[in-house]
Amino acid sequence: MKKSKYSTVIIGSGIAGLYTALKLAENCRLGIPAQQKILLITKSVLGESNSYYAQGGMVAVLKDNKNDSVQSHVNDTLIAGAGLNDENAVKFISENSDKVIKDLLNFGVEFDRDDNGNFKLTKEAAHSVNRILHCGGDATGREIEIALVKSVKENKNIELRENTIAIDLLVENNTCKGLIVFGNNDYEQINSEVVILATGGLGQMYKYTTNPLGATGDGFAIAYRAGAKLRDMEFVQFHPTALAIDDSEHHNRFLISEAVRGEGAKLCDKNNYYYMKDYDKREELAPRDIVARANFSQMNKTNSDCVYLDATKLENPSKRFPTITKKCAQFGIDITKDLIPVAPAAHYFMGGIETNLNGETSIKNLFAIGECASTGLHGANRLASNSLLECAVCAYKTAEYLKNNNSLYQCEREEFQSEHNVEVKNSDESLIEDLKSKLKTTMWQNVGIYRNEESLNKALKDIKQIEQEFNKPDYCANIGEYELRNMIIVAKLVIKSALQRKESRGAHYRTDFLQTDKIAKHSEFIK
Repeated sequence: MKKSKYSTVIIGSGIAGLYTALKLAENCRLGIPAQQKILLITKSVLGESNSYYAQGGMVAVLKDNKNDSVQSHVNDTLIAGAGLNDENAVKFISENSDKVIKDLLNFGVEFDRDDNGNFKLTKEAAHSVNRILHCGGDATGREIEIALVKSVKENKNIELRENTIAIDLLVENNTCKGLIVFGNNDYEQINSEVVILATGGLGQMYKYTTNPLGATGDGFAIAYRAGAKLRDMEFVQFHPTALAIDDSEHHNRFLISEAVRGEGAKLCDKNNYYYMKDYDKREELAPRDIVARANFSQMNKTNSDCVYLDATKLENPSKRFPTITKKCAQFGIDITKDLIPVAPAAHYFMGGIETNLNGETSIKNLFAIGECASTGLHGANRLASNSLLECAVCAYKTAEYLKNNNSLYQCEREEFQSEHNVEVKNSDESLIEDLKSKLKTTMWQNVGIYRNEESLNKALKDIKQIEQEFNKPDYCANIGEYELRNMIIVAKLVIKSALQRKESRGAHYRTDFLQTDKIAKHSEFIK
């Protein structure tokens, strides 16, 4: 097996991974030896990530915004999180938003501004004031991702590895010493003082999702296999308004941003009945879990596969939402005149690898940031646009921590001797796609917006059957097989965690346990 060495390996090329690499590279000497460089690994191509598809924006508690305050943002986040947030984490991330937003400008990120040069701020569901920054109208994630990708490509201290998947972490005495990767039909052992997981979420485990193809829960699976502590794996957020038209090109559903409702769009059913007042006094601006369940319920009541978003009364919606306007037009929908068919879809994951605010996991020298990390910010339900803020603040903080702890890079280590004996095997690609499809279907039907003990046990039985048919717990033939292996591992964790939580809280809604316990407790998993 080929072997190599780097000072730091970052797995994932979303905003969290890119920004961490750039902040760490600021501390590197130009022309350093290859083994001291930062290696950034991505499973597909640079820039393809959940971050790229984030439309609405990024929370910014700006110091010069007199209508807002850290405490206001903290309160909104805690209410949305249904009692499971870590208040210290919420406060820290909110307090650092102004600093990080302004630092992103140094890397070419351009947030939308008004004619006077001031940042434009909008409002989204469950926020009490306008505090959401956006780029390109409704292409915030894409524009930030493009700017950071450009900066990364120009940085000589960051080496890139595309079409490469991390398959296992090398851990000895609870210390991460590197990883095994698979790419270009070959394996490689990479020794590294620091490994950072920035692998994103798991939306592709569901039949309907806004996530791109790569969101198969890889980081959760390899962290679990290595013995890292995971928590709150039952909390999958379903976005209320994905375009209810399958996109065969991208294998997901296009997101109709929260910001459309924030600007005043209303939900109605096929009978033109505007129903949100029947579900919550905040109507369209209720937290996502409430709106998603309302949409799902109204679809069932009307025996329909979608509801509708009415943006026709908004002032110049095509200018405010050019990306959404263009996408809808591809399907013959004019958002200035026509209702937009929408339905819930798996969108964001609130649980994950347990970390502190430095990004440290329960395994020494292994860090996690972004959607794959459980920092305590989101609790049981994510407040809109907090995700990109968490990516940026935690990337900044992890890089800062590593810069101030050079001892991590100065220890003399014996080269890790891997006992992995690997060989590339043949693959039945049609079987893999069939098993992925079965997994996605059972997760959607049984571990979705509504769940109960019967449905969860049905899903667990289905997943175990898929696992038997796959029968490759260790080394696989290609990236698709590794994805399926990871999806099976994570699906079982989500189901078992959902079975353990005998209450309804936030995005986890059990029809057989409708109450919310008085004391909020985290669920934890260690292999």
